[in-house]
Amino acid sequence: MPSPFPGMNPYLEQEDVWQGFHNRMIPAISDALSPQVDPYYIVDIEEQIYIHEPTSQQRVLAGRADVGVSQGKMSSGEVAANVGVLEAPERVLIPAVVDMEKHTFLEIRDRMNHQLITVIEVLSPTNKRAGADRQQYLSKRLTIMRSQAHFVEIDLLRGWQRMPSEKASVCDYCLLVSRVEDRPHAGFWPVGLRERLPTIPIPLRSPHVDAHLDLQEVLHGVYDRAHYKSYIYDGTPTPPLTAEDRVWAVSLVGK
Repeated sequence: MPSPFPGMNPYLEQEDVWQGFHNRMIPAISDALSPQVDPYYIVDIEEQIYIHEPTSQQRVLAGRADVGVSQGKMSSGEVAANVGVLEAPERVLIPAVVDMEKHTFLEIRDRMNHQLITVIEVLSPTNKRAGADRQQYLSKRLTIMRSQAHFVEIDLLRGWQRMPSEKASVCDYCLLVSRVEDRPHAGFWPVGLRERLPTIPIPLRSPHVDAHLDLQEVLHGVYDRAHYKSYIYDGTPTPPLTAEDRVWAVSLVGK
């Protein structure tokens, strides 16, 4: 059963739902594209790791100040002695376990020489929140834009700041297709909450024609296979919908 929303389902944007949805969308997009690009190209699922160091408030004191040595049972004739442990000259804080967040994305590569042809990103909060992770993603984005690889960026999150792009319309969701030969210009698809997700071109190398990605069909397939209808409507969309959109959304999900 497809999602009841005509476009993006805002209930999928909940924090405890999004990561699973993202992890399912990436292979689903790969499955949709692989038959179209075969036999000249391959679609690989790759990972980028974001390492989050704990703050000073999140660190924990590890170990004990001193360790007593217990006195065991001694045989007759032995002299008992209390053994002390010297205290360390300093006390230190051991950082908590480092949090590593994995972000998956897609690469289309030439089957013969494995040259990178196109990078496809589905943005996550990690990429959009202000801070070091966003800066790391923006650096990667710029590197791709300066390379000979095409770039496709899919933003299905209403929250946080959009990626840099001049003259872009205000919208709920958006998609960007940057072709090597068109830079610095790029195709941009602004999408509203109540609009169907578009079918976008996935550029390859001449003489091969573009592949096509029907995002709405991919989303419907993921929604159905994951059985999201059974539990995501217990929560509320994040960020919250406007009063008018909330009434509309509730009418679709029957809550």
